Amino acid sequence: MTITITRVREEFEQEEIVIPFERQTVKNENLPEGESLLVQPGENGIQQVTYRRLIENEVETSRSIFKIEIIKEAKPEILMIGIQSPFVPIEIPGKLAYLTAGNAWLIERDTRQRRPIITFGDLDGRVFSLSPNGEWLLFTRKSNTENEINSLWVINLDQENAQPINLNAANIIHFAEWLPNRTATILYSTVEPRPTAPGWQANNDLRRLVFNASGRVVRDESIIETNAGGIYGWWGTSFHISPSANSIAYSRPDAVGLVNESDGTLDPLITLLPFQTRSDWAWVPGVEWSPDGKVLFLVNHAPMSGINEPESSPLFDLNAYILPSGPLVKLVSQTGMFAYPSMSKVMKENQTWLAYLEAIFPEQSENSRYRLVVMQPDGSNRKVIFPTEGGTGLDPQKVVWSPATSSSIQSFVGFIYQGNVWLISTEDWQPRQVTGDNLITRIDWK
Repeated sequence: MTITITRVREEFEQEEIVIPFERQTVKNENLPEGESLLVQPGENGIQQVTYRRLIENEVETSRSIFKIEIIKEAKPEILMIGIQSPFVPIEIPGKLAYLTAGNAWLIERDTRQRRPIITFGDLDGRVFSLSPNGEWLLFTRKSNTENEINSLWVINLDQENAQPINLNAANIIHFAEWLPNRTATILYSTVEPRPTAPGWQANNDLRRLVFNASGRVVRDESIIETNAGGIYGWWGTSFHISPSANSIAYSRPDAVGLVNESDGTLDPLITLLPFQTRSDWAWVPGVEWSPDGKVLFLVNHAPMSGINEPESSPLFDLNAYILPSGPLVKLVSQTGMFAYPSMSKVMKENQTWLAYLEAIFPEQSENSRYRLVVMQPDGSNRKVIFPTEGGTGLDPQKVVWSPATSSSIQSFVGFIYQGNVWLISTEDWQPRQVTGDNLITRIDWK
């Protein structure tokens, strides 16, 4: 008998690979036309690749990648190019953040004072939210990891040279938001990636995440466990936190209700007629809280007489639901499905406004552009403030309001029009264009 002994050992070998930086060009109307300014010099990143080597009798028989780790993120070169600017600078309260070409920028004090916050170019816009005190920005980044759509991050806006912090939460499509009156506390909901459209199966869950001053997650706990989510539950549930953080509302294609945090259940308030999209998306009603938390403003799908399929009705109304048990009051008929009510911050009595979008073609509101309308919360004093006569309407979006300050004598409503930020003051209701790069997709203001 012949016995052959093969001596086998396993070794790991590491190699560092340079990640070349990208070059980005940003238009800026504050620079004279033809001039350029290097906002950020580019820096190469470093990627560490760990190989697994299998050696038999001192001969390498296999070599495979065991792990890939980004040691240093590449920082893109950002070159600002001046373009002609007709825009008059506007003094604003608080901080206004906007997302353009996958990067985050911040405006403070007046609309000329802008600085880049995140320049990786991979923000997907699913989540883009300033903390209530304006200290942090919460956002999602596209992910290259298998079975991961995106990941949740924060960055401190008050800390010089702050670096983005990964909160180790992934696959967030519909909801992640700051909890008011709490320090560094976030509520979020997740999905499971799928190869078929729309690309996910919603978990319809709700989780609470708390991190400390350095960004380390100290708690990540479940409020609502994964559930079917009702009719069209595969799409997902949205959540809406009251200004006092005492209540959380939820909205989904078939219902609007409240989250019962004590036992982890959903208590429906209103049963909705789901809208049949006949596609790979589902309609979820826009919802907004009144400042005192006693009223929910919501878009309701209304039936239409004379059609065989009620779910195909093109009628959508803006309603107010008086808590705790009703009634449901119709404020405006046929606003369109993407009305997205938005309440201004409280200043003085009778100075609170409810903004919403109104479809130019209400019976085709799925594809229609929209007008921007404001009114008092009781439905009185209604006025269309954008666009001007003959102008092109807005794409569906939830507009944002400026924060209230002790010296505020007016409020601003901010929105995106043709890829730029526009502001309208409650003092004169005149629209003013703020940016001119035509690439902006998300804004927030705190």
